[in-house]
Amino acid sequence: MSYFKGRHFEGEIVLWAVRWYCRYGVSYRDLEQMLGERGVSVDHSTIYRWVQRYAPEIEKRLRWQWRGPRSASWRVDETYVKVRGQWAYLYRALDKHGNTIEFYLSPTRNTAAARRFLGKALTGLKDWEKPSVINTDKAPTYAAALAELKAEGRCPADTLHRQVKYLNNVIEADHGKLKQLIRPVRGFKTLKTAYATIKGFEVMRALRKGQASAFNITRDIRGEARIVERAFGLGASALAEAAQFFNERLQLEAA
Repeated sequence: MSYFKGRHFEGEIVLWAVRWYCRYGVSYRDLEQMLGERGVSVDHSTIYRWVQRYAPEIEKRLRWQWRGPRSASWRVDETYVKVRGQWAYLYRALDKHGNTIEFYLSPTRNTAAARRFLGKALTGLKDWEKPSVINTDKAPTYAAALAELKAEGRCPADTLHRQVKYLNNVIEADHGKLKQLIRPVRGFKTLKTAYATIKGFEVMRALRKGQASAFNITRDIRGEARIVERAFGLGASALAEAAQFFNERLQLEAA
């Protein structure tokens, strides 16, 4: 609870607001009214500050639960995000099943940016988790970035770089679903606030796709919410929840 020290609301309420904003694609003013219907009077500017503070923290605390690739065949592409009237570039990597692997927001679109992104995506992966195939569009920056990473030993030397347009349909469709969350923002003010908010969008998208299903005890939306709450030490532990869940199932079967 100390992580929410100084807030005028309980941690559960703060996480409600942040999770709903990052999951459902609503504006801050709409979310203010939604919380008001539930008896929580909070200004939309306060919700904005909560998102900036806690969305990156949710992504950080849940990263180990959702990030592991389920396939060695990756799809890599970038999409556009408007920041203070200028286009920034959101680099994203998914596996062939559509699971999010990594993302990176950059003000530039060049070899250096592609190299930073791919290096970030490869960092922390076990040898068997690293890609055997990376599919991109025909932008020359990816080939140059991969060559540099292979020379440094950060990317397996036998990783195949493939440039087949239709294979990236998976990630392009996922871009569209992410843009549905970004659209109500109506433009970010700074790269820092954009990246903080997008971290929340990306982690909630990953949870929605079932990437942390092993930790979703009840296998429903409430279980998804509990994954976030447990990361901050709120409510019962995972072991206690699992024991209660199976006890309830046994009672239902016996009835």
